Amino acid sequence: MTDLNGVDETAPLQSYEEAVNWINGLIPFGIRPGLERIERLMEMLGNPHRHLKFIHVAGTNGKGSTCAYLTSVLRECGYDVGTFTSPYITKFTNRFQFNEQDITEEQLLEAANRLHPLVAEIAETELGSPTMFEVSTALAILYYAKVTYPDVIVWETGLGGRMDVTNIVTPILSLITNVGYDHTDVLGDTLEQIAGEKAGIIKPGVPVVSCVTQPEVIEVIRQTAQQQRSTLYLLGEQFMYEVSRADIAGQSFSFSGPFRSMELEITMQGEHQVANAAGAVMGLEVLRQYMAFVLDDEQMKQGLRRTFWAGRMELVSREPRIVLDGAHNPEGAETLARTIPGLYRYRKLNLMMGMLANKHHEAYLKHILPIVDTLILTEPDFRRKMDAGDLLHIVEQLQLSHAKPELEIIVERDWRSALDLLQSRTEAEDLGVVSGTLYLISDVRAALLYQTDSEKGW
Repeated sequence: MTDLNGVDETAPLQSYEEAVNWINGLIPFGIRPGLERIERLMEMLGNPHRHLKFIHVAGTNGKGSTCAYLTSVLRECGYDVGTFTSPYITKFTNRFQFNEQDITEEQLLEAANRLHPLVAEIAETELGSPTMFEVSTALAILYYAKVTYPDVIVWETGLGGRMDVTNIVTPILSLITNVGYDHTDVLGDTLEQIAGEKAGIIKPGVPVVSCVTQPEVIEVIRQTAQQQRSTLYLLGEQFMYEVSRADIAGQSFSFSGPFRSMELEITMQGEHQVANAAGAVMGLEVLRQYMAFVLDDEQMKQGLRRTFWAGRMELVSREPRIVLDGAHNPEGAETLARTIPGLYRYRKLNLMMGMLANKHHEAYLKHILPIVDTLILTEPDFRRKMDAGDLLHIVEQLQLSHAKPELEIIVERDWRSALDLLQSRTEAEDLGVVSGTLYLISDVRAALLYQTDSEKGW
């Protein structure tokens, strides 16, 4: 039975808002690595993921940008592309894209209602309730397998790889951007342990591309690829890049791989984005060479040039100049600290930052403090936020050895007030930067760009 708006009045969820609230209501079930619940859910749906082609992307940093490069180029070359990413910057629907457009609210509601009784059924078993991320992943598979039918799906891991729920798929290509210290509470305390989890996306016979650089990480990736009889394309060995230009307008670089060399351009900032682009290009070259993907050179170049990923070295305001960057771990901070002074000229650098409570903040601050003149510590509007006072304590311990002598520190727990401070203190010749957890970046970006429908979340 449907009402005048076409809504099924017998469905458990009656609106988009109800559907999102139901999915987010599963958050208390936590992050539970393992594939048992998603496998059960897929079996109940007839294993629709087995009929889809995936490019599986894992890594500590750069996953989202790499997914954006892959999506943009494949779209430019005429392919229908699904893109599943997390977290989202603006709205829950951002996570499920088809041809760079969000799933509609109606489509999300329909898929959620299809899943609702199945989730309830599994919750009554020994497996317990599927988690928020498991349901989101199942929803993505339903959307692609039953509604949009993309040629290929760019498929980002949520956390790690080996036991991540996205690892239920067997892709046509695996791509590991890099490995650093993040989510150590789940993935392990050493780079080798974390690399072992990321390498878990490598499947038997499926080619893998990686931009990892640390010798101990390379060894883990190499051994895993050998065990799985997968061909490995490694940055610095099978392919490489050299930057020829880097400025506010973008970057030019030479790419050389096993099949050919090319001169390419991107508009995203920072050498790490060149590495991400090079990894994506190597992956696309494998698809072109061995899987009959038709990728025209000019269309590939245009796809790279037009790639954009919100909240990554993004200049969102010119008066005052404010840059957003979701650097939230030591590797991200190191990249940010190297990129900002090379890209911008300024008198003072004012940095606003807020973090979650489960990150390596001491190592992060060691990288970032040397370039900062004014530090505004705040708190993201999120349940696992780190207290700004605790962050201040870490800064004070590092101040003598890692900060400028004249560093000014301000604690403002309310992020809106902190943003007002950043804007008022950043004069014409200064630069303001907002960094830290993407939950903070999302809110700040929505405020600066006047986005009234921002939802933000994991």
